[in-house]
Amino acid sequence: MKIGNIKIDIPVLLAPMAGYTDYPFRVLCKRNGAGLVYSEFVSADGIIRENIRTLEMIHFKKEERPVGIQIFGSDPKIMNQATKYIINNFNPDLIDINYGCPVPKVTKKGGGSAALKDLCLMDDITIAVVEAACKTPVTVKMRAGWDMNSIIINEAGPRLEHLGIKALTLHPRTTVQKYNGSANWDLIKNLKQIVSIPVIGNGDVKNIDDIKKMFEYTNCDAVMIARAAQGNPWIFDKAKELFNKNYQSKKISLKNISSMCKEHFRLLTNEKGNSTGMNLMRKHFSNYLKGFPNASIFRQKLVTANSYENMTLELNEFEKYANEES
Repeated sequence: MKIGNIKIDIPVLLAPMAGYTDYPFRVLCKRNGAGLVYSEFVSADGIIRENIRTLEMIHFKKEERPVGIQIFGSDPKIMNQATKYIINNFNPDLIDINYGCPVPKVTKKGGGSAALKDLCLMDDITIAVVEAACKTPVTVKMRAGWDMNSIIINEAGPRLEHLGIKALTLHPRTTVQKYNGSANWDLIKNLKQIVSIPVIGNGDVKNIDDIKKMFEYTNCDAVMIARAAQGNPWIFDKAKELFNKNYQSKKISLKNISSMCKEHFRLLTNEKGNSTGMNLMRKHFSNYLKGFPNASIFRQKLVTANSYENMTLELNEFEKYANEES
């Protein structure tokens, strides 16, 4: 699959996720076979103000490529300026516009999926970003509509293609639904039939079987993985096996889980410092450590470790247990 001039070898992508898709998590998914990774979504306002935390979220490393930076905002002029800043200072492989976030603190300011209520504003933002990006491909991640009475994807899809968008990711729920109910894959299937640019499916993809089913049912060009990758970067390796026709349905070993935890912890503390890295790692332990005997015991010890030294000690104890059980 190609997005503009970018070749994607494995069409299974890591979704942008606030609080998750920082450099350490992205690079782990990339090493395991993710075809494309995205930053957390970043505020256009924060970019043009050169907010330090915002700019840290944009920073990426060569080994992550191809990598996309996702931005959100409601002012076309600011989105234009933010895009130019990103291109000039970071040079990502693509820019992605967020028209899908349903969180009220974002939509109340006109960002994220609020654009679904005003397609003229969506047009203006899209034109502004495409113009600023020049030769860098611009993609869109969006929802199907604001609510069930305003499903606008069949109108918005061709409009966005006409304005220069190079790929569309559809999460086929509405803003009002948030993450409740079921994702309507029929909307992805329909979108694929009315646009010629790549369509990326997202929503209710929990495992390898779901990846396979989404490709087969919707005929989409790629599948984007979000929450199913949390605590499970191996899902991309399994997807790669699927595409190489050598997929084996084997459970991830405790030894692999232990090794991944240690590497994730190392990357986080190296990148963020011991204190911040420790605090960020706690939520990842909760995702990694489940579904095996004594998981809750190790999870509790690691999540409640009160110092870098204690957390390292508990990780070593978990590694010892994993080696004995393997």
